Amino acid sequence: MGWLDFLKPKRHELIPAKFSLDWLQVDMHSHLIPGIDDGSKSLEESILLVKRLQDYGLRKIITTPHIMSEYYRNTPEIILNGLDVLRKELARQQIRIEISAAAEYYIDEFFLEKVKKGEKLLTVSENQVLVETGFVAKPLMLKEIFFDMEMQGYKPILAHPERYQYLMMDRKLLDELLDRDIYFQANLLSFTGFYSKQVKEFAEMLLEKGKIRYLGTDCHNERYLDALQRLPENRIYAKLRRLPLLNHEL
Repeated sequence: MGWLDFLKPKRHELIPAKFSLDWLQVDMHSHLIPGIDDGSKSLEESILLVKRLQDYGLRKIITTPHIMSEYYRNTPEIILNGLDVLRKELARQQIRIEISAAAEYYIDEFFLEKVKKGEKLLTVSENQVLVETGFVAKPLMLKEIFFDMEMQGYKPILAHPERYQYLMMDRKLLDELLDRDIYFQANLLSFTGFYSKQVKEFAEMLLEKGKIRYLGTDCHNERYLDALQRLPENRIYAKLRRLPLLNHEL
């Protein structure tokens, strides 16, 4: 070790004393409406999660319950009614943070039917719709579904692409989606190794190539937020903070 090494900041010195997401401003992917998907199980838990996210410095939360035909048959009415209950309890407890709701739509034949029928979808912002797929196999007609969404005036945001094995293995498809300007939303936890080393490496590759337009917590419960506090330990944390994210426009 040379004498100059003593002048370099130690790794722990680069980690802020208090974890903050103020640089993110808006979290646009979470599961905070109680009892309607695999996220928060109770109103009490939802309030706890919202308070923690507020303490992290967020100014706004857009929570996105699953809509999946086989598991979570949520509708806009169910989601917005749940949002109303959550908002009223936040107001009662004088927790002041802006919160709205969209949805995380699972791409399958039932979603395609909604799109083709011109059903009104819950949007993250104006015409932007958060969608997800299965993690292993590429959905049939994925590109065609995106085309149909665009023909109906919607802009797809692909949730956590770094978690999809078929995208890891098919760089041609990855490039085709990017060439079509499909927005990519990465999960912050992917950069901590929370899901797997493979997911972490793929997320870092997408980051280095400048392909990430949105970031989200994808918060389901306190375990997610506890793990998120390790994010500053990642060598690319500073780069994440400097991204020109579309979150800032929400």
